[in-house]
Amino acid sequence: MALSEMEDGCPGGEGGESDVIVQACVLGGFSERDETRGLISTLVEVHGDTVTTESATQRFLVIMNRYQEQPHLLDPHLEWMLNMILELIRNEKSPPSLVHLSFKFLYTICKVRGYKIFMQLFPHEVADVQPVLDLLSRQDPKDSETWETRYMLLLWLSMTCLIPFDLSRLDGHLESDSGKARESTMDRILAIAKSYLVVSDSPRDAASVLVSKFMTRPDVKQKRLKDFLDWSLTTISQTNDHSVTDIMVLDGALQSLAKLFKHGKRDDLLQYAPTILQCLEQKHLSESSQAMLRKLGIKLIQRLGLTFLKPRLATWRYQRGNRSLAANLSMSQSTAATAEIETQEQEEDYDIPEEVETVIEHLLMGLKDKETIVRWSAAKGIGRVTGRLPKELADEVVGSVLDCFSFQETDNAWHGGCLALAELGRRGLLLPSRLTDVVPLIVKSLTYEEKRGACSVGSNVRDAACYVCWSFARAYEPKELEPFVTQISNALLITAVFDRNVNCRRAASAAFQENVGRQGTFPHGIDILTAADYYAVGNLNNCYLTISVHIASFPEYTKAMIDHLISMKINHWDGVIRELATKALHNLTPQALDYMATTVLPQLLPIAMGIDLHGRHGAILACAEITHALYKLGLQTNRSVVDIISSECVDALKDIHQKLQDRKQYRGFGGELMRPAMCCLIEKLSLSKMPFKNDPVITGWQWLIDDTIKSLHLFSRSAKDSIMAAVVSALSALCEEYYQAQPGQADSEIQTVLVSQYTEGLKSPQILTRCGSALALGCLPRFMIHSKLKQILEGLQQMCIVSQKEGSFTEARRDAVRAIAQVCMKAGVCVSGSIDSALCSENVAEVYNALLNSMNDYTTDSRGDVGAWVREAAMTSLMDVTILVASSAPEILLPDLVKSMMCCLAQQAAEKIDRYRAHAGNIFLHLLHSTEPAVPHIPHREELLTIFPVEATTSLNWNAPSQAFQHITQLLGLPQYQYHTLLGLTVSVGGITESTVHFSSQSLFDYLKRIQEDIAALSQFGDTLLSIFRDNLRNDRVSIPFLKMLNQMLANNCFEIFTTQENHQFCVDLLTLCKEIKKSKNISKLRACVSVFCGLIQFQGEVRKKVLSQLLMLLCHSFPVIRKTTASQMYEMLLTYDDVIDPEFLDDVMTLLSDANWESDLATVRTHRNQLCDWLGVPRPQVVTKSPA
Repeated sequence: MALSEMEDGCPGGEGGESDVIVQACVLGGFSERDETRGLISTLVEVHGDTVTTESATQRFLVIMNRYQEQPHLLDPHLEWMLNMILELIRNEKSPPSLVHLSFKFLYTICKVRGYKIFMQLFPHEVADVQPVLDLLSRQDPKDSETWETRYMLLLWLSMTCLIPFDLSRLDGHLESDSGKARESTMDRILAIAKSYLVVSDSPRDAASVLVSKFMTRPDVKQKRLKDFLDWSLTTISQTNDHSVTDIMVLDGALQSLAKLFKHGKRDDLLQYAPTILQCLEQKHLSESSQAMLRKLGIKLIQRLGLTFLKPRLATWRYQRGNRSLAANLSMSQSTAATAEIETQEQEEDYDIPEEVETVIEHLLMGLKDKETIVRWSAAKGIGRVTGRLPKELADEVVGSVLDCFSFQETDNAWHGGCLALAELGRRGLLLPSRLTDVVPLIVKSLTYEEKRGACSVGSNVRDAACYVCWSFARAYEPKELEPFVTQISNALLITAVFDRNVNCRRAASAAFQENVGRQGTFPHGIDILTAADYYAVGNLNNCYLTISVHIASFPEYTKAMIDHLISMKINHWDGVIRELATKALHNLTPQALDYMATTVLPQLLPIAMGIDLHGRHGAILACAEITHALYKLGLQTNRSVVDIISSECVDALKDIHQKLQDRKQYRGFGGELMRPAMCCLIEKLSLSKMPFKNDPVITGWQWLIDDTIKSLHLFSRSAKDSIMAAVVSALSALCEEYYQAQPGQADSEIQTVLVSQYTEGLKSPQILTRCGSALALGCLPRFMIHSKLKQILEGLQQMCIVSQKEGSFTEARRDAVRAIAQVCMKAGVCVSGSIDSALCSENVAEVYNALLNSMNDYTTDSRGDVGAWVREAAMTSLMDVTILVASSAPEILLPDLVKSMMCCLAQQAAEKIDRYRAHAGNIFLHLLHSTEPAVPHIPHREELLTIFPVEATTSLNWNAPSQAFQHITQLLGLPQYQYHTLLGLTVSVGGITESTVHFSSQSLFDYLKRIQEDIAALSQFGDTLLSIFRDNLRNDRVSIPFLKMLNQMLANNCFEIFTTQENHQFCVDLLTLCKEIKKSKNISKLRACVSVFCGLIQFQGEVRKKVLSQLLMLLCHSFPVIRKTTASQMYEMLLTYDDVIDPEFLDDVMTLLSDANWESDLATVRTHRNQLCDWLGVPRPQVVTKSPA
């Protein structure tokens, strides 16, 4: 709902996010009163026209639907709306279409406000009975367009049935003029009710309301109740739930009986209840496949149960006291004591009918139904019926409900049990003595989850358990719940923070808030609620990593949260939850250091080598995170990690890899989880400085890393990135900790082996092995690169080269480009250093050339422009290397390298893909405005600073074509940037994205307008344009957009100054290049070429004849579509440039171009073409016959 519509909403405080949400949902009144009055007034005019009727109805629906959540705001206005509409209905001159439209409006109001409230406003005088009855009799029950009319008339008739006079007094003399007896009003109403109980649309629901009002009249129940019940039972008995028609009939009969037993008097209906119950038992509705029939069956059975039992308020029920604080304070202790004695005296025993047991049995079965609506109805039934039972029997019912919480039962039974307990607690029927049995079950329900295949069920159970806790907070005095506060608060907070389902987290937060407010006994309640409110628990990462730490800082909750993560979350079926749980354990370790080291870690290690895959995965990650957290805590007290955890744990951590390898658990699907988990363990144990140097386990870990890099292609696509990231992190940490012979000096043997192995991996036929090897080289620490830099860079530079054979290795080239920058950053810069140890004057050019060449990677495949990944990586790498060199040794940064880099960035900043344009633009500005260090030798620095002032780095949105192109086109005026900027603009102006084409071409033409009078600038621009065309003749990525851009330039007369000079060199060169394009077999290219030829006709002199000759040759092109396109374009050209042809032949030429069939055979087409050559004064082209080979 738009906030602009909230003029009558509640004020929103400081205007924060939560205030906006509240304001959007709360309305202050019915603000559309005048518009609604106007809409209803216009019904008379609009009813005949379908369009206006639909428009008015839709607008009225939109207005009313705004009040779905606050329908009470309509109450002051319902009467005048109803009266206005009824006036139209009662008017005898109103046509049927107007009456039906009026009822449609009435139904819309009724739907929003609810029929129980709205129907009370209908006029129900004696005079209304016959008109309503007559109008209803005239309706067609099968007309699907007018069901709202029938629905509202049935509700109106329900209200007229409440007149306090005997209906027979309305009949007068029943004999008609013809002598036949007329039907009495009572019989007519009954017949209508029965007929609408068996229809398939919504009037069936209104008919059941009519039955409940009509059959409970004193005169009707005496004469017709028995017959109606017989009819209902016969209907129920004779139908089944196999056909749609029978389902509707059963629905109507059950609905009417349920409402009848709800509104009827017990004394009138008690005699019929056993028969109806027997009929329902024989029907076995609980076995029906239709959820609605099962729900109605439960609804009717509970009403029968209430009929069997006397209406009374259970005197034994638990009463918390008045909800009103003032009433509570005013009540004296003596009054309360007297009331207690009186209630004991009023407790009376009476015989409970046998049928009640059957009723309760059906309701308990309903709690286990597979549909929520049935379970909810059964739970309400349990609450209502139990409220009329003696204490002992009620306690038995509670015991039966508790049986639902068995692990042999399904999640449906647990859910139904929770709903029933909440109902019983809310009504005071769950006595405090039962809380010792109930609370442990509710705590279990709050973490109930049952795995089903690849997912789990139980979120509805946990949500319902939160509702139970919420209802208990309102039902019991604080002293009753005090013994259970620890259990309930811990369970609610665990659900509020760690539940996977956002609805459950929010429900638990709301229940906790209710308990804090009503009970006041929950430890640190207010402090926790400020951190874990309804909105905060919406974000899962925030819950696990931030809120959990805040809550765990209160000692009452710490261990419970840790234990829950260990028992329920590290073995969760969802990998995201497992990983978050392990990170949460890392964050919680400072709150319980000893507990983690002495209890949790030894508990996890057996699971880490267990048989359950998910448990093993989570436990290994948890061991890694906890060990690292313990190491960081040890640093604060100058203790190593082996001083904190036992030697048994250290050995067990060391043995995990060998055991997994021996059991072959790195293979197959399990390997996708085990490999990254073990890599994480390797990384964390290395960072924790475990004393494993020169231990055989290091060789095993290295084998795992190397084998994973070689096996990446065997894993699923979704797992590859996470595995690769884990491998790289593990290798980096492992080298840093265990491969130093002395500080800062590598173990030369392992260094040689690893570098050689990974540089060889760069040549692997497997693309992912190449990627892994490149990233592995990039992550090596400085001491591992030292003396091997040349070998590493040569391998990476070789992999960056795009060859025809290796065009598909795009991801590998991207990772190689990234690795080059990472290696350079690690090696550092030294002006006169060795090429094997640092970036120096001898190898800096090679590095830059590799990165600059990667900026021209435009590889495409079925995924699109995949070369953009390489270009993006190259831009980032160039920035990193440039900043590094500029800060350490700017003298080795040659002017040519900086110029090439800035030009390539300018080209990318002018291209069509928003993301990469923005990336290039931001890097361009970063290098331009960098002061610490300043990048030397940037061409046209002063002019660039004028075009891009410092504030542009934050204000300029490169993603938006409307902002980017008006800045980047200004670089066309700078000679050194002109070629590359125009090359980038070419693919934007000649592209297919509307917004990019519009703003890029607009900015380009604005620049060209500014240089129209400057012949030198325009000539230089023309030369640059020709250079781009010449360099990219065979490159379709550039040449097709170039021709489209050129066509736009010619159409906009951008080269008008050249047209004044005959045979201008620009036009001659352009024509020569276009002739080359004409030889192409690419239809898009040929079409664009035709358009350019037509634009070139504006140039004077011999060139024009040559252009016409080329166009006439294209009229006989081997592709029919090109012939047709050329004829069409020439027709438009001759309309535009009327000086091309002798006026004497103009009409003939135009007629021939438009009327001839240029797609027919070449012999026919050639005749037409030769005729045109004669009229245009152009020599006829000669057919060249190819000599046989």
